Parts: sequence; C-alpha cells; structure tokens
Amino acid sequence: MEDRYNVECCDFIHAHEDIVEQVRQRMPGEDALYDLTELFRIFGDSTRVRILYVLLESEMCVCDLAMLLGMTQSAISHQLRALKNARLVRSRREGKTVFYALADDHVKTILDQGLEHVAE
Repeated sequence: MEDRYNVECCDFIHAHEDIVEQVRQRMPGEDALYDLTELFRIFGDSTRVRILYVLLESEMCVCDLAMLLGMTQSAISHQLRALKNARLVRSRREGKTVFYALADDHVKTILDQGLEHVAE
C-alpha cells in the first residue's frame, strides 16, 4: 500500500517529517475547526452578509432592515436569529422595539478582510 504522505514532488517518503510535526502541533483542535466551519457557514448566505453590512453602518430594528433589504420582517428575523446564535450580532430593547447591531469589532474585521480579498 502506498504511503499517504508520498507526494510526487518529494524525492523521499517522509523527507519532511519535522515540518509535518511542527504543523501538526500548531493546528487548532477539531472542536475549534468545527466551530470555525460553522462560522464560515453563516457567511455563506448572501442575505446574512447583506444584513451584516447594513449593521456595519447603523444599528437597526427588524422593520427598518426589512424595508431597506426588500424582505419580510419574518425573513429578516429568521436570519437575525442565526446571526445572533453565531454571536455576530447583538440586540437591545428600547420599549417594544428591538435594535440590532454588530456584536463587536471582530465582525467588521471579517467583513473588511473578506471584501478586500474578493476585490484583489
């Protein structure tokens, strides 16, 4: 059976074991990688990304988001629930109205770097 690390570009099988071991030690654990995958899955929906960009500009309530994005309040609420569960947005209540905003500066950084990457 052929060794799974045997790559055509290498002259020797396991010639770079030290590098492989260094990388293995630096790799995040499976739980962290799973959580990261789930975070990126949230960004895989254009409606959620649009909501995040709106909230990057201003805190808004569901009805304002629905009007701006041309969607129903129910659809917006559904997406906000996913964003809130992923800790990307936070909410605050003012009377009967709930306002949503980005959870922290990390969200802005992710959005900025993602947009910069696709613009290259």
